[in-house]
Amino acid sequence: MKILKSIVLITLCFSMQVFSQEVPLSPENNTTNKSFVKNESSVMTWFMLKDSHKIEIGKVSTQIQKKKENIYIITKINMKQSNSQWIDSTIVETKNFKPIYHSSYNQQRNMALSFGKEVTGYYLYKKTGTKKLISEKTAKPYFDSNFYPQLIRWLPLKDGYSTIISIFDYNPNAKVGVINATIKNTTKTSLIFKEKERHVWKVEVTDDISDNSATSTYYIDTTSRKILKQDIEFNGRKMSMEIIELHK
Repeated sequence: MKILKSIVLITLCFSMQVFSQEVPLSPENNTTNKSFVKNESSVMTWFMLKDSHKIEIGKVSTQIQKKKENIYIITKINMKQSNSQWIDSTIVETKNFKPIYHSSYNQQRNMALSFGKEVTGYYLYKKTGTKKLISEKTAKPYFDSNFYPQLIRWLPLKDGYSTIISIFDYNPNAKVGVINATIKNTTKTSLIFKEKERHVWKVEVTDDISDNSATSTYYIDTTSRKILKQDIEFNGRKMSMEIIELHK
């Protein structure tokens, strides 16, 4: 009888541990509200914050095109002290946001990834001309790491909302493979935008890309789900991106 009771106790404890583990969001576990996904373009000013000063360092423009089968996201970054442009392109399935393709081109390197049973592509170091071919196997579903900041906008946000998001990132100098992004907390607050008060979701996010040492705080309009502002803190440095143009 004692042995039976012990077996039952161990089984119950194991079951509680299994069910208490949160299943990360992925294309196979997708709780987004897809009605928020629409064609749009936006431009944000990127600032470096030092004491009480805001120093503009660049502009970030984002264009989203929603088609029947796929969603296309193109991000262009223009830094004030550089003549070159950083261009990121992302393609995901409209149905569940499963990643299809991601490319990133800047002054230091070029990268292109195709997602399937394996992640294939290349990574080119422009300084040395070294080109690394990519072939990475993945054991679980994931979103593209470049896509997840957009994904956050369309989640069922509410006060106290938190979750884990499964993402794939490729950085040969840091991490490669399926890792996590974490929404730590969500609160409803307000923000002055174009001299008007806007109700927003304040969403605090970190991820394994920075070993969770960087925190991004998104201010998302509760009605339109557009990102009006993003604050970034990393190793004592503070930056902010604020929207200046928003078009449907």
